[in-house]
Amino acid sequence: MIETRALHVAFRGQSALHDVNLQLGPGFTAIIGPSGAGKSTLMRAINGLVPATSGQVLLGGEGLGRPGSGLLRRQQRQLGMVFQQFNLVRRLSALDNVLLGRLGAVNPVLGALGIVPRAERAYALHLLERVGLADHAWKRADQLSGGQQQRVGVARALAQQPRVILADEPISSLDPRSASEVMELLRDIQERDGIAIVANLHFLYTVREYAARVVALKAGQLVFDGHPGQLDRALVHELYDHDPPAAPEGSPPQPPLNFVPAGSRRPPA
Repeated sequence: MIETRALHVAFRGQSALHDVNLQLGPGFTAIIGPSGAGKSTLMRAINGLVPATSGQVLLGGEGLGRPGSGLLRRQQRQLGMVFQQFNLVRRLSALDNVLLGRLGAVNPVLGALGIVPRAERAYALHLLERVGLADHAWKRADQLSGGQQQRVGVARALAQQPRVILADEPISSLDPRSASEVMELLRDIQERDGIAIVANLHFLYTVREYAARVVALKAGQLVFDGHPGQLDRALVHELYDHDPPAAPEGSPPQPPLNFVPAGSRRPPA
């Protein structure tokens, strides 16, 4: 579905991603690594928001189109984005923010005039109901809590009817309850709709709970690709240089994270 081949991204001569080779298919994939590892850059390169310095990104076997091209716009409609800071238009209602995800499906002339077909509005309301916010449809985005704003962001991504949702640190700025609600929502989307989820995640308990596959980056390089149960303590300390963040601050007490012994990176039975 998504493939990167020898992907290299550099900014002002500084390498952010180096020789990353990945194939991302169905299921729930978590991307982990310390700050500055290149996780967000990878997301943006996959979505064509950041151009590759060298190498390729392919979607469905087809290389990404050039920036600004019609091909890239069509490809981006297959990739819903969920952002750490929500990226909502704060003065617009929750409903109108969700409708922004339908821009590619609406007649551009009508869209430019602000005319939204009734069926599109009904679909956006349906999506808000799905994320538990039907009663907040007419509230401005800046009147919603952080967790509610992120659920609007998920509904906006769903409005594109994507094949994949790319979630860039979707819960790192949320309280534990809101974080759990967003993660359960993403899991439901993956299981019920068959939409692949690729999420940058900061907390290892969240990774263990939700992901079927883990991809780890450090200093822009791929250092691990496997089952969450294959993570061993040596690898985790190689990534983070200290005990990694396990769960959001304020979460209920959790049992210690158990890792497989170093060198035995096999999925659990």
